[in-house]
Amino acid sequence: MAKKFRERFKTLNDVFDQFTIRNIFVLSSKDHFVEGTLSPLSIGKEANIFTAAAKDGGRRVVIKIYRLETCDFNSMYSYISPDPRYSGLKKRPREIIFAWCQREYRNLLVSREAGVKAPLPLAFLKNILVMTQVGEDAPAQKMKDDVPKKPQQFFREIIEDIKKLYHYGYVHSDLSKFNILNLGQHPVLIDFSQMVPMNAPNAYEYLKRDIENVADFFRRLGVKIDNEKVYKEIVA
Repeated sequence: MAKKFRERFKTLNDVFDQFTIRNIFVLSSKDHFVEGTLSPLSIGKEANIFTAAAKDGGRRVVIKIYRLETCDFNSMYSYISPDPRYSGLKKRPREIIFAWCQREYRNLLVSREAGVKAPLPLAFLKNILVMTQVGEDAPAQKMKDDVPKKPQQFFREIIEDIKKLYHYGYVHSDLSKFNILNLGQHPVLIDFSQMVPMNAPNAYEYLKRDIENVADFFRRLGVKIDNEKVYKEIVA
């Protein structure tokens, strides 16, 4: 089985090494997805994203595979080491990646508990995260590629989700036009690996950065935004 995986994805360097192939097989054998149906979706700065058929015949799932050889370990460590939940993490590349993957799984659960629109995490193993696909017939596109038809309303919904996270004790820390999907003209936040508790160092600076990144996109669409006013609204 591992050989079949290796042959199928041999052109994807830095992703499907033997270690990762073995873990994909373990996850598929636990009924999280059908192993022969992986299809490339996108490539991020740290991970490759695939979709696959769910074994129960339901909505397709998304499989996020963090690359073991080309991740920026130092950048990851700078975010995760101040997080009180990972205070004992050693600065070892693979341990950092595995913790980063687990952290995104945990952060997704927390975000959904807070009422934020985000993918549902299903499982994780080492450097692989499995979650529900956003969008039924096809994956929802990033808002930069599917520009909201009502930008003012879309922006307000994003701010409401930022507010929900804040009052639940967290900040996303990596919001931008790349990490927000447009699902039927409503935002869905993704990429939660950088999310930190509000008691972590620099949390409030991250919050201001999230506001600025989102506001910059919507200003280009004609939405008038006062960053300071939005910030005060969130932390009130």
